[in-house]
Amino acid sequence: MNMTIMLFLMQDGITNGAVYALLGLALVLVFAVTRVILIPQGEFVTYGALTYASLSSGQMPGTARLALVMGVAAFAFDLYAARRALHWPVIARAFAVNIVLPGLVLALTVWAAGHHPPVALCIALSLIIVASIGIFLYRIAFQPLAHTSVLVLLIASVGCHLALQGLGLLFFGAEGQRGPVIADAAVMAGPLRFTGQSIAVYGVATAFIVGLWLFFGLTLYGKALRATAVNRLGARLVGIRTTLSGQIAFLLASLIGALSGILIVPITTLYYDTGFLIGLKGFIAAIIGGLVSYPLTAVAALVVGIVEAFSSFYASNYKEVIVFMLLIPVLLLRSLAAPAVEEEKD
Repeated sequence: MNMTIMLFLMQDGITNGAVYALLGLALVLVFAVTRVILIPQGEFVTYGALTYASLSSGQMPGTARLALVMGVAAFAFDLYAARRALHWPVIARAFAVNIVLPGLVLALTVWAAGHHPPVALCIALSLIIVASIGIFLYRIAFQPLAHTSVLVLLIASVGCHLALQGLGLLFFGAEGQRGPVIADAAVMAGPLRFTGQSIAVYGVATAFIVGLWLFFGLTLYGKALRATAVNRLGARLVGIRTTLSGQIAFLLASLIGALSGILIVPITTLYYDTGFLIGLKGFIAAIIGGLVSYPLTAVAALVVGIVEAFSSFYASNYKEVIVFMLLIPVLLLRSLAAPAVEEEKD
């Protein structure tokens, strides 16, 4: 290996690591606020990417219909929860958010699919559709289980992953798709060539990391999320709506996942189940960060991306094995450092 090849591998690893960093941060955020290990994070990647690719090619994505169906189910859940005290302003707001808004998005999507809209509109529609699915997923699957154990939430998360993956096959088929690039420009730096798409990946990842830092440090909702992550019961006692905190966490996670998919679908062909493997690599970074540390998760994601790039060069058949083996020493060190806990006796 010479210096030029090493630089190419480092560039590829940093590009992939930037995407893994976004997904890892989303996983840490959701787990800290809701205690949910968000396995469907990969489906948000797939839905965002393939919705964008479908709209760009003039096809109608099934995710827009899914968002409306999930909105109707969420509205039914809200009606059942408020059955003892029906306040019409609350019901009207729930109807507008859960049914009217997804209906308008579906109508706009149907129009856009037949008129080959510009790239910016395709991106905006894809983000809105996947964000709606993320919020409704929390309302339907996780909000009723908010006070259960982490194991129950994990089982629900696995079920949501399987359901969304099957729906992805139904909506997009087994064939892979690619989307149009966001920018055609390219910049040369010595032997390295930075395309507009890779620059967009770096820029969006950096902007999201800085934006999340500012959001948590300066905004009221960000501080509410931090309080919910530290002590859910204490946050409720001081008047913080933990349900709203969970909705915001899932909204951010779905937006991050969809945007990650939109960034990588012009670079590589994505299938209905590709997002699961991408999400797992973000999960590795989140585990290395202990599911609590945002900076450590971002650094770990870059390490995962670089290890993957060098593994694909030296042992391409075993690159996935090598990447997932990064978990073994981390889990071993954490188990040795953790205090011993005696099992409860019956």
